Formats: sequence, C-alpha cells, structure tokens
Amino acid sequence: MKTTLTRNQAVKDYTGYACLGLYNPKGPENVGAIMRAAGCYGVNSVFYTGKRYERAAEFRTDTKQVHLQLPLIGVDDLQQVIPFGCTPVAIEIHPEAKPLTEYRHPERAFYIFGPEDGSLKKSVTDWCQDIVYIPTHGCMNLAATVNVVLYDRMLKAIRSND
Repeated sequence: MKTTLTRNQAVKDYTGYACLGLYNPKGPENVGAIMRAAGCYGVNSVFYTGKRYERAAEFRTDTKQVHLQLPLIGVDDLQQVIPFGCTPVAIEIHPEAKPLTEYRHPERAFYIFGPEDGSLKKSVTDWCQDIVYIPTHGCMNLAATVNVVLYDRMLKAIRSND
C-alpha cells in the first residue's frame, strides 16, 4: 500500500538546511564573498535574480572557489524556488522587521537579501514569512550582512543544542 507523507514528516530528518536568495545583486565582489560565507557556514545553495551580476566580471573574492561545489543559480523569481519546507526570511530594514538579536532561526530557512544599492520590494517581503533586520547605526555591505546572519544562525543553533 502506498502511503502519503505529510510535509512535516518529509522534512523532519532534514534539519539545518539553509539557502540564500540574492535579489538583483550588483557586483561580483559581493557575490564572491557571499559564496565564500555560504561555504563556511554550510549553506546548501544560492539563488540570484536580475542581470546585473551576470554582466559583471568573474568571481573576484571567492578565493576558496566555493562556486565549484555549491550551486549558484540564476532565476527569474525567488518565490518560485523556495526550497521544500523552508521558511522564507527577508533580511531588510522594514517597519515590521524583528531584530536579529531576538530572532529564532527556522531549522529550514531561505534567507532573502536585497541588492547592495537598494531594498527588497514589497512584492518580495509580502511572501516572506519573517522579516529580520540587523540593528546597526547604518547600512551594512551585502556580503557583511550575509556573514552576520549566517554566523548568528550557527551560534544560536550551537547554543540550543547545549
């Protein structure tokens, strides 16, 4: 007899999954640094939208060449590639955003980051389940923001296992 698994049953053994979505990133330097961070923190894949990155030069800061082991995939719409069972989390300065210092990361997350020179559009934040911001005195570089979010995720996961 064929049984049907619920969504929760299907993902219960696959915890700790994280992917990144980059909304119209601008430069290869940031994307290269993001790929390096993704490799350091165990990210499963990185998706990006827009044409600006594709027109840019080859990776300049992915010195570990993580892009050879970790998928970097261009897509038309990040909402269409939300990995199964993942919670979409916008990282954005937004009136409804929770501070990262108080945020509890989902076990399966799809973190969405805006471009270096702009913000995520409402059409993106509307489909994200959570919106999180990093409390700072100014805007952070895109790659630095990714590093901070992934480090926070790792640190909180370690503490929750203690």
